[in-house]
Amino acid sequence: MTVSMDASWRSWLQENLARGCSIESLIESMVGGGFDKDAAAAAVRACLAGEIPDSFGYRYDTCPVSTERVVHAHDREIRSVLRLQRPQLILFDDVLSAEECDEVMELSKDRLRRSTIVDSKTGRVGVINNRTSEGTYFRLCENPLIERLDRRISALMNSPLENGEDLQVLRYGVGGEYQAHFDYFPPDQPGHVAHIARGGQRTATLIVYLNDVEDGGETVFADAGISVAPRKGRAVYFRYFNDRGQLDPATKHAGAPVRAGEKWIMTKWMRRFSYSASP
Repeated sequence: MTVSMDASWRSWLQENLARGCSIESLIESMVGGGFDKDAAAAAVRACLAGEIPDSFGYRYDTCPVSTERVVHAHDREIRSVLRLQRPQLILFDDVLSAEECDEVMELSKDRLRRSTIVDSKTGRVGVINNRTSEGTYFRLCENPLIERLDRRISALMNSPLENGEDLQVLRYGVGGEYQAHFDYFPPDQPGHVAHIARGGQRTATLIVYLNDVEDGGETVFADAGISVAPRKGRAVYFRYFNDRGQLDPATKHAGAPVRAGEKWIMTKWMRRFSYSASP
């Protein structure tokens, strides 16, 4: 359903979603303001999800990440070594120390399970062939190390701590890959509705490389013509949700196959609003 609403209602929705108001209470208020219930529900979902990606319409605005070459992120000075404007992408070195990378991998080893993905039609989580990795999650600030990393990454991405999803750690063996995909939830796909309701649309990603990969395993942004080679402690940041609620299709990316050795990464996704790990 396509919903037309003026700027004041859209602003009201954004402000109240940011305050943590429930979807049900917002719909009830809109119905009280004269909206049809189905139209109100569609409007709330649209506000949470952002607009359907448009390869011609995305407008690049100011990136929230500091423009300084060296960024003070909570407890660590982090250097940016590459910046792109379209898409908004930044390459950072030494986001984690070598010792921290080793500690995260060690903590993860006994928790690894086959990685899953959200089905875009049903919303169910399951295993698919184009994502061949093992992974685990660490709850927000789960232990002193994870709390330090959560706070550092939040500061680096300049996004509220509570907007971050749980840190995900992945391991890829030889042949392991993740074929081209978006990190955001395309709002025209019905299976994503329940996931978007838990904090709104994803806005940005930080991928941290936890080890040096012997051969392969690059993160490839085909539309931008850039390939990021894994290096221990290095991280790539990219943003795909602008202040207009649009989604940037140029951030479609892939994890290239590992040709030798193994690849470990840690990923943080930021949401538009405070994230709830449970529906």
